[in-house]
Amino acid sequence: MLYMPSIFGDNFMDDFFGDFNRDLHSRPAHNSQPANLMRTDIKENDKAYEMAVELPGYKKEDVKLELNDGYLKISATHNDDKEEKDKEGRVIRRERYSGSMQRSFYVGDDFTPQDIEAKFEDGILKIDLPKKEVKRIEAPRYIEIK
Repeated sequence: MLYMPSIFGDNFMDDFFGDFNRDLHSRPAHNSQPANLMRTDIKENDKAYEMAVELPGYKKEDVKLELNDGYLKISATHNDDKEEKDKEGRVIRRERYSGSMQRSFYVGDDFTPQDIEAKFEDGILKIDLPKKEVKRIEAPRYIEIK
């Protein structure tokens, strides 16, 4: 019996769908960093927590900062309308984008809006949260029973 080299392996269907299955299972179904996630750096110093939130493409008026029930909520809304015209002034392409995103951080109930400083510059929202003095828990004091 003469054996011919085969262009297929032991199982034709595995060879046929092998690359597809391998690619399908080796990549996540979604990007590990969603496009609308606000990338945030938080640093601690002696007096405050410093937050830097990246909001590229947004303007100061697109961003809102809200403090409610101990949560600091950052929300941003962006509307963009682009139009291209040819030499005669006719529209050849028009694109619109509208999107919003938000993110919340639990900061505790001890803050008021006056405590928090925020500044928006070059697409980065900088927030300073002052450290609050830690309340000491008193040691139990016993009452004499007569």
